Amino acid sequence: MEGASVGSSVVEAVSGAGWPFLVYAVIALVLPAIIIGAAAVLGQRHRDLTTGARYESGLPPAGPLPQRFSIEFYQIAVFFVVFDLEAVFIFAWAVGLRESGWRGYAEALVFIVLLLAGLVYLWRLGALDWGTSSRLRRRRRRGL
Repeated sequence: MEGASVGSSVVEAVSGAGWPFLVYAVIALVLPAIIIGAAAVLGQRHRDLTTGARYESGLPPAGPLPQRFSIEFYQIAVFFVVFDLEAVFIFAWAVGLRESGWRGYAEALVFIVLLLAGLVYLWRLGALDWGTSSRLRRRRRRGL
């Protein structure tokens, strides 16, 4: 009897409001399988000398693979994303300034002070200075 009730509840869910989700799930699972299968069956199978070579706008490679980027590029990118995201929050606060009142103003002020504290910390740490001269200064300060 329990199995019948579970099966009937699934049928009721599918026949009720749950059928769009079921159709979506079936399409989301079947369509990628069909595409991957078609690519495996219909795809090219050749091994020329240039098949595994790097592509540089149709020209032969101009040298060895590029070296890794310095960590400073990633740091600057992360700092930009973090502070840019906070700018979005501040803009949203500015749009709703009248509705938020003095309490919202105080909360935004605390938020901005914390942002400035983080920026000053990064600045004092030297995380925003990059290049050979700033690296040498940091090494001298640390005694390396």
